[in-house]
Amino acid sequence: MYNFLSLLAGVIISLMIALNGGLTAQYGVFGAAVIIHIVGVLFAFLLLQFLRDSSHKPAEKLPWWLYTGGIIGVLTTAFSNFAYGKISITGIIALGLLGQAMASLVIDWLGLFGMTAYPPKKHTLAGLILAFLGIVVMLNHSFYGTAFPVLISLLSGITIVLSRTVNAGLSNHTGALKGSFINHLTGLPVTLIFLFLFGRNEAVFKSFNFSPHVWIYLGGTLGVITVLLFNVTVPTIPSFRLTLLSFTGQIFTGIILDLITRKGFTMATFSGGLLVAAGVGISMAGERFALLFRNKSPIPDETL
Repeated sequence: MYNFLSLLAGVIISLMIALNGGLTAQYGVFGAAVIIHIVGVLFAFLLLQFLRDSSHKPAEKLPWWLYTGGIIGVLTTAFSNFAYGKISITGIIALGLLGQAMASLVIDWLGLFGMTAYPPKKHTLAGLILAFLGIVVMLNHSFYGTAFPVLISLLSGITIVLSRTVNAGLSNHTGALKGSFINHLTGLPVTLIFLFLFGRNEAVFKSFNFSPHVWIYLGGTLGVITVLLFNVTVPTIPSFRLTLLSFTGQIFTGIILDLITRKGFTMATFSGGLLVAAGVGISMAGERFALLFRNKSPIPDETL
C-alpha cells in the first residue's frame, strides 16, 4: 500500500504543478506562492475540524527544527524559480531528481532525522544503476555554461527530501494531517516576506483580479494532500525508493498532461523516466526475492 501511496504522491505533484503554473501566470511567482499557502492553511484547517485527526500523541515540547519543514519547502520553490530559464526544464527535473537521490541515499544509509536506517545491499545495485542512468539520459545536452544554476537545481532536490523528512518527523508527534497544516502555516510568513522583498512588481500588487478559471486556486489543497501522503510514507519505506516511486508517478503523469494539452514532451524525459521506473521495479523485485529466499532458508538444528 505504501508503494502505491508513493506513486500517488507523484501523480498529485504533477497535477499540483499544472495548477500552480496557471496561478503563477495570473499573479506572478511570489504572489502565487502566498496564495498557495493561504489556500493550503485554510484547507488543512477545515480537514482538521471535520476529520478530527486522532493519531497524535499527547502534547510535548519538540525540537525547533521539526517545525522547519514548511520553510524548507519554500526554499525548494525559490531554487526552482531561480534555475528556470537558465537551464532546460529537463535539466531542472533531472538535477532535482539527482539531488533527491543523493539526499535519500545518505538518509537511508545513516538513518538521519530519526528515520530507520537502510544500508545499501547488493540486490539493489542494478536498480540504483538504472535509476542513475535515467538521470544521465535526461541530463544529456540539457544544459551548458555556468555551474551555479546546476548547483541550485541540485539544492532544490535536496530540500525536497529534507522538507518531507522533517515533516514526517513532526507528524510522528502531531499526527499526519496536523503536520501538513503546520507545514503550510510555517511556510506562509516566509512566502509573505519573499513577496514583499522580491515581488513588488508582480500582478498581485499592480492589477489583482480573480481568475474565472477557479481550478488554478486548488494547488494549495493538493499540496496539503501531498504533504499528508509523505507524512504517512516517509517513516515506512526507504527514502530512496520513495524518491524513485514518486518521481515515476510525477514524470509519467506530466507526460500525459503534456499530451492532453498538446504541449509535447522530450524523448530524453520519457526515456529517462522509463529507466528510473525500471530501476524501481528491479530494486523492489530484488528486495522481495531476498525476503522470499530468507523465509525459505532451512532453520538450523540447534540440537546438534
